[in-house]
Amino acid sequence: MNKLQKFTQPTFPGPGTNPTYSGEFAGQYIAAALLSAKTLDNKYITIMPNVKYKEVIQKIAVTNIINDASCDFVTDTGSVALTETVITPKELQVNLQLCKQNFVQSWEALQLGYSAFDEIPKSFTDYLISYVGGVVAQATEQSIWTGDNSANGQFGGLYNAITASAAVSASTSGSITSANVLAALDSLVNAIPNTVYGKEDLMIYAPTNVVKAYQQALAGGSQGANGWNNQLNVGEKPLNFNGIDIAFCPGMASSTMVAAQKSNLFFGTGLLSDYNEVKVLDMANIDGSQNFRVIMRYTAGTQIGIASDIAYYKAS
Repeated sequence: MNKLQKFTQPTFPGPGTNPTYSGEFAGQYIAAALLSAKTLDNKYITIMPNVKYKEVIQKIAVTNIINDASCDFVTDTGSVALTETVITPKELQVNLQLCKQNFVQSWEALQLGYSAFDEIPKSFTDYLISYVGGVVAQATEQSIWTGDNSANGQFGGLYNAITASAAVSASTSGSITSANVLAALDSLVNAIPNTVYGKEDLMIYAPTNVVKAYQQALAGGSQGANGWNNQLNVGEKPLNFNGIDIAFCPGMASSTMVAAQKSNLFFGTGLLSDYNEVKVLDMANIDGSQNFRVIMRYTAGTQIGIASDIAYYKAS
């Protein structure tokens, strides 16, 4: 299976050099790259690290365990159902070659201030790794929700697994806009199983266009209202619908939503295991070129727990 992920080489002017680097800080950068995906960064789902190959997710359901009291111990009252699913992270890698001349001037400009990074990388190598790490984070966020395990450079996403299962669905015709987002959310909430509704970790997961539409609706928009708390379009409106928090997940496909418990959605990775490797190779001493090679290896995968406890929305 070909797992080579190629990225289009960007262009920034400038010269520079740096030696080969592979070590602890590189590992920290790939960790930050994986966990900087918005869904993971905000811990909207359950993160399972150190999954070297596969891990079993067990769910226990008990029924009819309370009975009228008696003098005897009755062993056959109630029932215990043990179900399990398996999460198997997929091995992925980045093999990328970049010309150092395209990046050095940009890195040097960061040292002067106004950096987009929370902390300016002190070395050119760290800057280069952080740049590539941002691309990895974006790809990870997209795969978490819409990834196809059979596609090169992707791992299986949650939404595909949810729609392929026995999860409850709700839908209306047309894409979600500020005019129908409230009705769409109502439809999704009505589809949430009663056994799940009211759970503390229940969330509504929504993509960019739904969050934008909801903000516009709360501000008045096409609803003709005065806006949330009479603030019209001033300030960000709360991402909460009838007491259920809305998780903004940009990796989701437009006009789709999911209602589920955070404890029922899983992301597995060998992030802290020996399968992770990050190297930056300066090719100057090898072939005399001005190229850097960035090598990353990591694993990632998703899984759902109890499908019948999940509701999803898809515009038809």
